[in-house]
Amino acid sequence: MMLYGCAALVAIQLPMFVLLLLRLAPGRTRRPPMAPVLTPSTDTSVTVLVATLNEAARIQPCLDGLMQQVAPLLEVLIVDSHSTDGTQALVHAATARDARIKLVIDEPLPDGWVGKVWALDNGLRHARGEWILGIDADTVPAVGLVGAVIDAATRDNFDVASFSPRFEKQSAGERFVQPAMLTTLVYRCGAAGVTQPPPDRVLANGQCFLAKRALLQQHGGYAPARASFCDDVTLARHLASRGARVGFLDGSKIIRVRSYSSFGEMWREWGRSFDLKDATTPWRRAVDLLLVWSVQAAPLPVLLGLSWNWRALTGESSSDVTRALVHAMLAVNASALALRLFMVFALRGSYATRGVSFWCSWLADMPAAMRLTWSMLRTPSRWRGRSYAPMSAVR
Repeated sequence: MMLYGCAALVAIQLPMFVLLLLRLAPGRTRRPPMAPVLTPSTDTSVTVLVATLNEAARIQPCLDGLMQQVAPLLEVLIVDSHSTDGTQALVHAATARDARIKLVIDEPLPDGWVGKVWALDNGLRHARGEWILGIDADTVPAVGLVGAVIDAATRDNFDVASFSPRFEKQSAGERFVQPAMLTTLVYRCGAAGVTQPPPDRVLANGQCFLAKRALLQQHGGYAPARASFCDDVTLARHLASRGARVGFLDGSKIIRVRSYSSFGEMWREWGRSFDLKDATTPWRRAVDLLLVWSVQAAPLPVLLGLSWNWRALTGESSSDVTRALVHAMLAVNASALALRLFMVFALRGSYATRGVSFWCSWLADMPAAMRLTWSMLRTPSRWRGRSYAPMSAVR
């Protein structure tokens, strides 16, 4: 029985580890983090869209950052879904200071749409810029953000580009678990900064999502992602599969975010969408889940088990085949754990504050894999204060 168990584990882990290496290999030549640009090298125009619903407690830093942007920013459309907490008053106050900021009230949410996606689609109908830049209300744009994203898109001839943020003001619990959850995304999709991944491996970040307005209009606006709880990835993959050039770059120097107010909110809210199941075929989800469990979550427990039972597994009473399999398990799991430790180092720039909890985040791989599995098995019924019908009905 022990022999068959070792053989099965090696048979799963070895190809998964090779697959992981192939996915991460393009990251060796990834682009460095984007730097702010105050004088972009192209003559164009940008409309920023910000979807809001009761964001009064978080939106002011975002508004302040957007008011500091210069050309090619043309306008900022705050598309509000009938907030009741003072969000609209803050937007009106910002409009009095900067006429580029305008409040748009979206139409009633129709069946079959997720609220944020509907708000963005409403904003697109009012936009005048050549480019559309979606920004979340809980982000803090750096001075020169707009110039940086336009320069990046122009340099690499992107039709669509999104940018990963720097996470700030996280609790110790968030800094322990969230990097492990983020690592599952990297393992499933590859590293940020790869200029043209395959369409089905495109990763995107709706907190800073740039696209040509004409391209969006040509493909139905945001409607292709209307029922998706990972709308950014769904839309990016939809456009990439139709020939658009799509990139996902490191924006840690141009945009900061405090997405969630607590560990519990992060676990619930991000945990509902980071599975990417709305944008991934079932068989690829199965492969991704197997990869995360076998080469991210399993190596540490396997190594501990090998250490505890080493003599029994490799002693004179063991067969040559068993010893060979045990040594193969040791090699694969030690390599996988070494790569995982390197990932902690590689992700350090995405966190404004690190500390002991961040550097120990690799110990949270098992909870991250469990949360991913739970998310893949369930369909959200509530999202950002709204209730939704089962996904089968929404689609």
